[in-house]
Amino acid sequence: MSGHSKWATTKHQKAVTDSRRAKSFAKLIKNIEVAAKLGGPDLTGNPTLVDAIQKAKKTSVPKDLIDRAVKRGAGVGADAVDYQTIIYEGYAANGVAMLIECLTDNKNRAAADVRAIVSRNGGTMGDPGSVAYNFHRKGVIKVEHTPTLAEDDVLMAVLDSGAEEVTDHGDSFEIVTEVSDLVANRTALQAAGIDYDSADIEFVPALKVEIDAETARKVFRLIDALEDNDDVQNIYSNFDLTPEVQAELEAD
Repeated sequence: MSGHSKWATTKHQKAVTDSRRAKSFAKLIKNIEVAAKLGGPDLTGNPTLVDAIQKAKKTSVPKDLIDRAVKRGAGVGADAVDYQTIIYEGYAANGVAMLIECLTDNKNRAAADVRAIVSRNGGTMGDPGSVAYNFHRKGVIKVEHTPTLAEDDVLMAVLDSGAEEVTDHGDSFEIVTEVSDLVANRTALQAAGIDYDSADIEFVPALKVEIDAETARKVFRLIDALEDNDDVQNIYSNFDLTPEVQAELEAD
């Protein structure tokens, strides 16, 4: 799931099953295919593809799978792909807002599956615009904490590159930028010798709402169910967790 690193922190501490790993590979490969289709297979002229490949490598996706995904996306060979991006709006428990981004080759299947999953897990679908107004498209860069990297180091690296916000999430730093400044900030980090985990364009909520542990468990159950669907690529939400709630969840 994108858009909420605190949940990513909690989730990262859970055991990763083989099936989850396979699904993660599939979603990363799909990102590569779409990036290659939209911007071409040449890495020097397609920063989105560069970032998609870097994220896949950091998740240990084999090189041959990455290479084949680039070729499929670029339309090379008989198994070229054609995906549509569709965004559904909805609500999880207690009105927590959600944007569900799908990459699919079958729009009808994706719509039916998402509606069924949301309904079965205590959520409701929203009308177009009912949720999206609270989210803005932003560049989001994540940098892993290291013993030698301080928040000031990250701030200084991106100070003149248009970064809007740098947040310390405990296990990582998150840099938020305008979409047009994403590449400049990524390049500035590289020039400063700072490695980044991911650089993506995401939907970031303008207003977050704090939720209690009981609501969080319900929201995460819905997120888990959605992530198990092959068409669902990213899930964005506006919930926030206090340190106390996060500690309670991690103790489960």
